[in-house]
Amino acid sequence: MQPSRDIARLIEIMAALRTPGTGCPWDLEQTFATIAPYTLEEAYEVADAIARADLPDLKEELGDLLLQVVFHARLAEEQGAFAFPDVVEAITTKLVRRHPHVFGDARDLSPEAVKGMWAEIKAQEKAERAAARAAAGLAPEEGGKGTLSGVALPLPALTRALKLQEKASRVGFDWNDARQVLAKIREETEEVSQALDAGGTEAIRDEIGDLLFAVVNLARHADVDPETALRGTNEKFTRRFGHVETQLAADGRRPNDASLDEMEALWQDAKRLEKQSERAAE
Repeated sequence: MQPSRDIARLIEIMAALRTPGTGCPWDLEQTFATIAPYTLEEAYEVADAIARADLPDLKEELGDLLLQVVFHARLAEEQGAFAFPDVVEAITTKLVRRHPHVFGDARDLSPEAVKGMWAEIKAQEKAERAAARAAAGLAPEEGGKGTLSGVALPLPALTRALKLQEKASRVGFDWNDARQVLAKIREETEEVSQALDAGGTEAIRDEIGDLLFAVVNLARHADVDPETALRGTNEKFTRRFGHVETQLAADGRRPNDASLDEMEALWQDAKRLEKQSERAAE
């Protein structure tokens, strides 16, 4: 097999890898379930490359993610369910249907009108999908027809919380502004404090979950993606702690050789250096 810029060659390579007798033993033993974790991992690696503005790496990670799509499509084709062209047809059909303001007669719509029309089209698609499942003798999709149905359980917790809140907001179950959410966060913080005083792991866990949910709500009202915000803070923490370790290593020490006060001072030094760098870049 030769490298190629053609998607057809990628599909051929995947078929060769899955051919009994001549294919790859590892690829041959995979199933939808065993491949799914890799699919999630590749999606996160795409997001990471974007966050780092690393376009060469993004090219590689998008290829890895595309392979996951081709792999799942091949598994389905072997079972006689669907093949890669059916996947392409499904998404192109959906895109055309959901953008009548681009591909149809609904022109000159405001962003809000587009958003409303999108919700209506998705609701229609859901009804059609339910009818198709019923006609095929399949059970209804999990979650029924409730407002919050369709928010996938495997999503990262912060992302799922955001999507649940967005759906509830569409039917009027929402705070009016961010400061009301901030007051809710203070309330939840006090409840965490009370749970800590009372003890009991389950109660503490529940109250911390409520606090996190409220923080996601604040991010939504502030038009901030909570997953992106936390990812940025994770990187900031990693960078600053790396500074602490580097400075201690210069003295021949490790973090567990230093006091908390010493490490805090080095942490503040890292913050100061970051601010100086930011001002220099302006």
